[in-house]
Amino acid sequence: MKRILAALMAALFLFTLAAGCGGETSGGAEDSANTTESDAASDTDTSGFKVMVTNDDGYDAEGIDALVEALRSIEGIKVTVVAPATNQSGKGGAVTEGALTASDVKTRSGYKAKAVEGTPADTIVWAIDQKGISFTPDLVISGINAGANMGPAIDLSGTVGAARAAVQRGIPALAVSQGPLTAPFDFPAAVQQTIAWLNDNRPALQEGTYPLKQFVANLNIPTCATGAVRGLRLVDPATDAEGYNLPPNCESTEFDPGNDIAAYLMGFAALSQVPAKPAA
Repeated sequence: MKRILAALMAALFLFTLAAGCGGETSGGAEDSANTTESDAASDTDTSGFKVMVTNDDGYDAEGIDALVEALRSIEGIKVTVVAPATNQSGKGGAVTEGALTASDVKTRSGYKAKAVEGTPADTIVWAIDQKGISFTPDLVISGINAGANMGPAIDLSGTVGAARAAVQRGIPALAVSQGPLTAPFDFPAAVQQTIAWLNDNRPALQEGTYPLKQFVANLNIPTCATGAVRGLRLVDPATDAEGYNLPPNCESTEFDPGNDIAAYLMGFAALSQVPAKPAA
């Protein structure tokens, strides 16, 4: 198990390094500056169901762009994007001391956003604690991450780290990741599962009866070489990394996974409940 976990950590490090060095930028950034409550929100109209979107791959990543465009198409959803200025994969829940700065940017599809100079969790600190936005979101969605975040990798994940920071502040949060650890990433499949989750939970979120007040909903969607995602399974996080780097089999006939990695390998979207704080 130690060898598997070591290999996993090495793979995550190499993926983070490659993404940080080779990622494209959208070219929408303006000069970085300290922002105030009056000018920080992506839009001053905060009516409707308010969703703040963040990630750990950076505001100009393909996954966050796919998610934002899908959310924008849903009637009654108000989308605000506050994401790291640069790739921050593997930062977990780390935060930066002191005042944070943010700049006006645009996603790949041209939707206005705020880019925070800091970690994924810093985006929540800036938005909520430092009043970067003038309202409290009804939901934070962190993702869609390029690479699965399951089992032992959960505590390393900046995607989950940002969602945890939201839940710690009383804001429901969903972390969304699309496997495997390296490209190709089937972001449309992840968008479909994310919107399905939102549709299922939106009534409870709007009514204040959403049950996961101390947990992050952590959703991992496989990339299927053949076949299609087989549906959703609610499972516990795996306690070891066995099988983490294997390709999923979306044509599997198995149907009873014991954990998130097993569900993913069987071709299911794996949904697990992650505590708001990592285990000591």
